[in-house]
Amino acid sequence: MSTDENRSTAFIERLGREVRRRRQAGGMTVQTLADRAGLSRRMLTQIEQGTANPSLVTVDKIAHALGVDFAALSAPSSTEPLQVSEPTEVWRNDAGSRAVLHAAGSRRGGPELWEWTLQPGDRYNAEPDPSGTEELILVTAGILVLTADQQAVTLTPGMSARLASDRTYSYAAPTNRTTFIRVVHPTT
Repeated sequence: MSTDENRSTAFIERLGREVRRRRQAGGMTVQTLADRAGLSRRMLTQIEQGTANPSLVTVDKIAHALGVDFAALSAPSSTEPLQVSEPTEVWRNDAGSRAVLHAAGSRRGGPELWEWTLQPGDRYNAEPDPSGTEELILVTAGILVLTADQQAVTLTPGMSARLASDRTYSYAAPTNRTTFIRVVHPTT
């Protein structure tokens, strides 16, 4: 198993443990949390057992149903003033596009530092984040087409943008392999 696969497996297992811990601490049944998150009971059970690889949107739905943010479920917890984080592959598709969470703030609503890679011709369609959420994006290679509210902008290496991500939006790599850094600042 490769290092990336080990990290992805560790992420899925940690996510499952954290979802179960928070659900039980909140006195919720699996069915109650599944209903609040808009998921099937079976899917939530598989996530808690670490046997499902949920989408970013699914993890976000569970986080909101638990009253926390994405980072609270996905990043290892620490109260240390300085913490070195291991990169965690959170999403990958069959084309080889992927999203890696590098670090997340320790407080709810803290920033999240992501590295994304989109293969040529690939696109990621995102669901709206909670009201007030913003992203800062810096393209490091390739061409990124960022679309929100039916407005598309093309970013080349070195260009950056601010996106109000509380609406439907997408990332696309029309021609080349594209990499970009994404800092998400969730609503508090």
